Amino acid sequence: MSAEFISTCPESILREGRRVKTSDPGKEPVFSLLNAQLVYEGRVVLSNLSLNIAPGERVALVGKSGVGKSTLLGALREQLPNGSAWCPQQPGLVAMLSVYHNIYMGGLHRHTSLYNLLNLIKPLPQGLGEVAELAQLLGLDKHLFDRVEQISGGQAQRVAIGRALYQQKNIFLGDEPVSAVDDYQAQQLLTLIAKKHETLVLALHDVELALHFCDRIIGLKGGAIVLDAPSSDLNTQQLADLYC
Repeated sequence: MSAEFISTCPESILREGRRVKTSDPGKEPVFSLLNAQLVYEGRVVLSNLSLNIAPGERVALVGKSGVGKSTLLGALREQLPNGSAWCPQQPGLVAMLSVYHNIYMGGLHRHTSLYNLLNLIKPLPQGLGEVAELAQLLGLDKHLFDRVEQISGGQAQRVAIGRALYQQKNIFLGDEPVSAVDDYQAQQLLTLIAKKHETLVLALHDVELALHFCDRIIGLKGGAIVLDAPSSDLNTQQLADLYC
C-alpha cells in the first residue's frame, strides 16, 4: 500500500496485528476476529487479522480477486452459522427443481421434515404465498415454476438472493451477490437486501456500489486489511490503489 493512499484517507487504518475500533463501542459486535490467520486450501491468505462488526453496520469488502474476501466472509459465517443469511458466490442451486422450491429452501428450518416433504410434492398455501411475494420483488414471478436449469445466469443469481432473503435473518452475508446482473438490477437488488436486513457484510467488485450501499469499506491487499474507513470519507479513485 502506498503512502499516498494512506494520506488521502485520514480515517483509514493500517493493520499491524492490532485493532483500532471504528464500530459503535456501545454495541456488542456481531462478528469479531482478533489476530486471526485465515487459510484457504492450505494457504494462508489473511494473517494477523483483527476486526469487529457491530449490529446495524453495512460493510463492503473490496480488493482484487483472490485477495481473501470470500475466505473472510466464510470465517464470519462460521461465527453465526444459524444467525445469518448466506448468499455464496457459487449458489449451489438444485438445477432440476423449480425457482419456487429453490427459494423455499431458505425456510426449511422453520418447518418440520414432513411439512417440507409435502411442500416438495405440492406447494402448500403458506409457503407458496410467501415465496410468490418474494419472487415478485425479485422479478421472478413469471418463472416461479420454471426449473432453475431453464433460466439465465442472472435470474439464477436472483433465485440465490431470494433463498437467502427467505431465511429471514437480521444479518446478510453476500459474496458478490449481484455480479451476474446489470447495474440497474444490481441497485434494485441491493436496495431490497438492505431493506430486509439490519446488518450487511458484502464482498463486492464494484466499488461504486460498495460506496453507495455500505457505510464502511474494508479494503484487502497483500494478505491483510489495509483500509478500514467510512464510505463517506472515500471515493472510487482512492479505492483504485487496492487493485494495483
